[in-house]
Amino acid sequence: MSMDSIMVHFHPDERAFVDRAMEWVHQAAENHEVRLTDFLDPRQAYILQSLVNRNPDVHMRLDGGSSHAERCRAIVAPDYVYLESEELDLQVLAVTSKDQKFLSLEHSDFLGAVLGLGIKRDKIGDIHVTEEGCHVVAAREIASFLDTHLRQVHRVPVMTELLPIEQLNAVQTSFQMMNLSVASMRLDGIASDVFRLSRSKIVQPIKAGRCRVNWKSEEDPSTALRAGDVVSLKGFGRFKVMEIEGVTKKGRMRVSIGIYA
Repeated sequence: MSMDSIMVHFHPDERAFVDRAMEWVHQAAENHEVRLTDFLDPRQAYILQSLVNRNPDVHMRLDGGSSHAERCRAIVAPDYVYLESEELDLQVLAVTSKDQKFLSLEHSDFLGAVLGLGIKRDKIGDIHVTEEGCHVVAAREIASFLDTHLRQVHRVPVMTELLPIEQLNAVQTSFQMMNLSVASMRLDGIASDVFRLSRSKIVQPIKAGRCRVNWKSEEDPSTALRAGDVVSLKGFGRFKVMEIEGVTKKGRMRVSIGIYA
């Protein structure tokens, strides 16, 4: 299958990643190389899996430290390699503090503190925040750097410790639930209700390329959403269409939305 026939399935801003993923698959098939990737978001993992599935001589494994991990590293290897014995080099950075303000810190605070040290996003997996502290899944190659240099989060002093991935205290994603009554499942209509903005103010960032549906760039405000879709709008937040519960007597749709906490 030609490059052009493959690329037609992907958004133009995904081309660079598709090129890299195709190279990983080629190296595994032709050069018998085993490739460990950085952390992939679910859309990137889907792209890589779809390319691997096209080649019978290659297989892959994903792992992000927990069964419901959103961001995972991947091993791409020749089909004769036993993937379960391959190390994905995941480590846990445990972050704690004696400061009471620590309890008010959120996911974005920890992510911002890590990225503020010059760490690239693709070296960090999921971030699990609990009342006891925060567990950051990190690539082993940068974990020691984080352990040495992360000393405050949003101006709160913190202590860190490195743990094996088996000691990860994984947290299920929590949602703030809301119920909507909408005329249609259009992206701009749902997003304007969720973020409490006018339709015109929602359309502009969508057309500007700041919206992703299921981690894929979406610039068409009229796109119809379905149950299970995850929508992120840069600068506003993320939500998931949990369920389409039915139609009212007036023909409007009842929709259950989960806003990522």
